[in-house]
Amino acid sequence: MCRWAAYRGEPLFLEDIVSSPAHSLIEQSHCATRAKTATNGDGFGIAWYGDRPEPGRYRDILPAWSDCNLKSIARQIRSPLFLAHVRAATGGGTRRDNCHPFVFGRWSFMHNGQINGFEQLRRPMESMLDNDLYAARTGTTDSELLFLLALQFGLDRDPLAAMAETIAFVERLSDHMGTPPLIRFTAAFSDGRGLYAVRYATDWRAPTLYAAPMGRAGGYCLVSEPLNDDDEAWVEIPDGTAVIVGENGIDMRVFNPVAGNEPAPMPVRPSARTF
Repeated sequence: MCRWAAYRGEPLFLEDIVSSPAHSLIEQSHCATRAKTATNGDGFGIAWYGDRPEPGRYRDILPAWSDCNLKSIARQIRSPLFLAHVRAATGGGTRRDNCHPFVFGRWSFMHNGQINGFEQLRRPMESMLDNDLYAARTGTTDSELLFLLALQFGLDRDPLAAMAETIAFVERLSDHMGTPPLIRFTAAFSDGRGLYAVRYATDWRAPTLYAAPMGRAGGYCLVSEPLNDDDEAWVEIPDGTAVIVGENGIDMRVFNPVAGNEPAPMPVRPSARTF
């Protein structure tokens, strides 16, 4: 399983998440504590937003702990919204095109999880893409294809509904193809304005997701694992939940991957005091 971290709020240096904390993302690349495997050494990537609508991106196939350029970049780049990922490959070769985050236009996306029987489902999934989105597929992972399908299903119009439709489509397709539907999906994605995340699994065993306030008031960090040992600061996001981090802080909703059903608001909206 992969590890990732995302942030939205007042501008921070990337190193505040990627390299400086006691349990930074680089530390998690070789010593993850809340994953099946401790090592996530099959590449890394970061995507960050600045003065242009589309994100900047840096990816490589080296393990994050061995790339001196990553630490240098993280120390110099300051951004109000960024995504960072270290990869443990479950499918697709160790190549730059398979490293997260994936980018299309102003959107960025990264994922931790997998689709059961993906090789059997890959071609019918790809057939749903229009020509532009199909041509944008450069890698071989299920993660990239899920991202492109979400764009096909209206990520620009309604991000959470598009992601729910994507998951529902893959589950129906899997059932139709005779493969027991099983998707494990903990992902973050952004259009440069809002930061979205989803934790969901068909079998209710989704990869972990935590949230905590960071930076000045209104800033939040979403992570696969807490960046430090302050247990009171980090709250685990429940399975079957969508998260939105925007100008007014953080909001959570039930994530229901049924086509045509919008996620219903949760009864309690967490605040900085909750975290």
